[in-house]
Amino acid sequence: MLMEDLNVKLVSAKFVPRLLTEDQKNNCLNVCYDLREQVGNDPQILSKVVTKDETWCYGYDLETKQTPSQWKTPNSPKPKKAQQVRSNVKIMLINFFDADRIVHKEFVPPGQTVNQKFYLKLLKRLRDTVQKKRPEMWSSGDWFFHHDNAPAHMALSVQQFLAKNNMMIIPHPTCSPDLAPCNFFSCSRI
Repeated sequence: MLMEDLNVKLVSAKFVPRLLTEDQKNNCLNVCYDLREQVGNDPQILSKVVTKDETWCYGYDLETKQTPSQWKTPNSPKPKKAQQVRSNVKIMLINFFDADRIVHKEFVPPGQTVNQKFYLKLLKRLRDTVQKKRPEMWSSGDWFFHHDNAPAHMALSVQQFLAKNNMMIIPHPTCSPDLAPCNFFSCSRI
C-alpha cells in the first residue's frame, strides 16, 4: 500500500501536543478549576502574580545603513544581499514580571546550568527585588509566585525556600502552555 493511499500527512512533531495520561489531564483540569475559583473569590488575584520565563537570546552582527551600500553604474549587475546569520552568541535570559512590568531579570552566565542551587540564589535575588520594587506587595504578603514544573523548580530545597519565605505558589499543570502566557509576550516588554 502506498502512502498516498493512506491519506497520511507529514506533521512536524513540535506542533503536536504531548499525550497526557488521565492523571495529568485530571490534574490540569483541577488546577484550572481552582484558579477559576480563586479569581471568582478575588478578581484582582492575577494582578498579584509574579511569573517567570526563560528564553534564549542570540547575538547578531547588525549592519548599518552605510555598510551594505555599493557604488554601481546603470550597467552593473544587481548587488547581492547578505543574509543575516545567527552568531555563536547564545545566552539565556530569565525574567520575572507581574501584570505591570518586569520585576527582575538576569542573564544566566555562559556555561552555567540552571540547577536547583543556581535557582535558589536567583529566587533570593528575586525576593530582594520584590521587596525593593514592590514594597506594597511585599509588606502585605498578598502576592503569588508562578513558575513551571522544571526539575530545578520542583526540587525539595526550592520548595522549602518558597514555604519558608511565604511565597505562595500558583500551581502549573504538567505540559500546560495555557497557563504560561508569558511565552507569548515577555520578550516584547524587556
